[in-house]
Amino acid sequence: MEGDASDSQVTIKNIEKELICPACKELFTHPLILPCQHSVCHKCVKELLLSLDDSFNDVASDNSNQSSPRLRLTSPSMDKIDKISRPGWKRNSLTPRPTMFPCPGCEHDVDLGERGVSGLFRNFTLETIVERYRQAARAATAIMCDLCKPPPQESTKSCMDCSASYCNECFKIYHPWGTVKAQHEYVGPTTNFRPKILMCPEHETERINMYCELCRRPVCHLCKLGGNHSNHRVTTMSSAYKTLKEKLSKDIDFLIGKEGQVKSQISELNLLMKETECNGERAKEEALAHFEKLFEILEDRKSSVLKAIDASKKLRLDKFHTQVEEYQGLLENNGLVGYAQEVLKETDQSCFVQTAKQLHLRIQKATESLKSFRPAAQASFEDYVVNTSKQTEVLGELSFFSSGIDIPEINEEQSKVYNNALINWHQPEKDKADSYVLEYRKMNRDEEMMPWNEIEVHGTSKVVSNLESNSHYAFRVRAYRGSICSPCSRELVLHTPPAPVFSFLFDEKCGYNNEHLLLNLKRDRVESRAGFNVLLAAERIQVGYYTSLDYIIGDVGITKGKHFWACRVEPYSYLVKVGVASSDKLQEWLRSPRDAASPRYEQDSGHDSGSEEACFDSSQPFTLVTVGMKKFFIPKSPTSSNEPENRVLPMPTSIGIFLDCDKGKVSFYDMDHMKCLYERQVDCSHTMYPAFALMGSGGIQLEEPITAKYLEYEEDV
Repeated sequence: MEGDASDSQVTIKNIEKELICPACKELFTHPLILPCQHSVCHKCVKELLLSLDDSFNDVASDNSNQSSPRLRLTSPSMDKIDKISRPGWKRNSLTPRPTMFPCPGCEHDVDLGERGVSGLFRNFTLETIVERYRQAARAATAIMCDLCKPPPQESTKSCMDCSASYCNECFKIYHPWGTVKAQHEYVGPTTNFRPKILMCPEHETERINMYCELCRRPVCHLCKLGGNHSNHRVTTMSSAYKTLKEKLSKDIDFLIGKEGQVKSQISELNLLMKETECNGERAKEEALAHFEKLFEILEDRKSSVLKAIDASKKLRLDKFHTQVEEYQGLLENNGLVGYAQEVLKETDQSCFVQTAKQLHLRIQKATESLKSFRPAAQASFEDYVVNTSKQTEVLGELSFFSSGIDIPEINEEQSKVYNNALINWHQPEKDKADSYVLEYRKMNRDEEMMPWNEIEVHGTSKVVSNLESNSHYAFRVRAYRGSICSPCSRELVLHTPPAPVFSFLFDEKCGYNNEHLLLNLKRDRVESRAGFNVLLAAERIQVGYYTSLDYIIGDVGITKGKHFWACRVEPYSYLVKVGVASSDKLQEWLRSPRDAASPRYEQDSGHDSGSEEACFDSSQPFTLVTVGMKKFFIPKSPTSSNEPENRVLPMPTSIGIFLDCDKGKVSFYDMDHMKCLYERQVDCSHTMYPAFALMGSGGIQLEEPITAKYLEYEEDV
């Protein structure tokens, strides 16, 4: 008996995990079966749906009022829950009803269909098992009679038709012989009552009598005749019951038969865990010993270097002390000079020569010391600077002697940063990895080391989002194959744009000249084609002719804040202008085209080229830079050299434009190095638009935002 009680406890303990709702983490209460075959409490489903409904309202509120903060979702009240599950309840037509439901079990979105919660089956089998578990858990807790007068008696049976529990006396009273109630079905005491017949949730008066093999759910004959399952393959309920029961029984028998094998494997895993723990500690001790040896070498070298510096310092100081003493003696030569002056007063030649010879040698030595002053030693210790660059690089690559897997290499050409960062790497074909870990961290200017963020990746590329603007980030990758890990790759440092990326497309309506410009369907690329109309009229052209610029602008304007966007100018382009312009200036350009025969108008300044200096002091409502013939031309400026060699730069692969409306400034960047090439003040008092202009053959491609779809496209290519 003791053994049976122990087995029962083990069974209850093991089964408890299967009876917990994945949403509320408690025992199931009236569980519903979702289309993905996972079960969730009825109340939990309604609460999640209500949260989705509130989030839809929040999104609508945010779209209408950008400055309003997002409200935190609160726990829904019971009256709202009743309302959402009430038949015939509908949302406002302006708020779409969310039919996609996030299953907390598999974390996939499942479609609840038009009927929502009302179209889900109640899992009566799971409900019954939960009730058995509750009864086994509370053991001696009795179920009392529902019909007794106080105090109630302990119930002896429950009626499934009446959904109530009775003691013996009350059951006889309410189920007298010879009446219809005497035929009711009764079972042992229980609190779990379920209908005898399962009815269709879509056709509430119809019994469930078939099983849809495609949707894996019971259906009625009306569902098959004209409902959602009319074209699906169905089978009879008895056939489905027999098939599924046979499969389940067979699988259960297989698991029970493998119980000894599973226990053996568990024992083996426990041994491996202990062995892993011992081996790990041993590996740590060995690694620590290697580092201690390195520390000893460093300490030894440190002691030698410091001793050499101290010895050199002592030697130099000794020389300086000796030299100071010599020059201190020169100061004491004042008495020598006075003595020499007295000797000069001697008139007797013999006496003078006898004394002056030795005195002259002393005076001459002092004079030579003053003429050729040179410090006895050098104060600089440049020759004693320790060069650790090579050792630092080697120590940075310090890793395990043999990891069994090569180090992945980040592809710098295919890795870039825009609105997000795209990191690509490759692994040798002979040494494929199962997975990778991409690490990245922000690099602070004060050189404070930030912790690494880790992302597990099962491919050779990854899009990293939520990076801060105008920041440097370091990226590195390591490979995994089984339990083996490779050392980290060399770090790649990328500089994020100075502001959030501004999304827009080319405007196909405002000022777009379809005779000269060709816009693709996505509206992110424009090309300037040869002017066919000019060729048709070529025979009438007898003098020089200047072609006008064809403008095209972005379809979204900017009124405030900081924004950044980028574009690529095709290398074959003859003349392209990129920048920003106000709505007023654009109207002026597009409605009053410039005199095509006059070459004097300078688009960069907005004034006649003869009076260009007049525009430098005040900001203008537009700024465009010229790009063409694989060159980037910096506009003239009174504060810098205007020589052609200083104004002409190689054309960047991608050109970034940074507009700061708050400070009234526009800057142009080389996207490859995130380096500012040119900036100037601009009048942002009106709505500003990304502006472009083309002359002759040329093409402009807007930089595509980096997203997960972009990554899939890159992999396909």
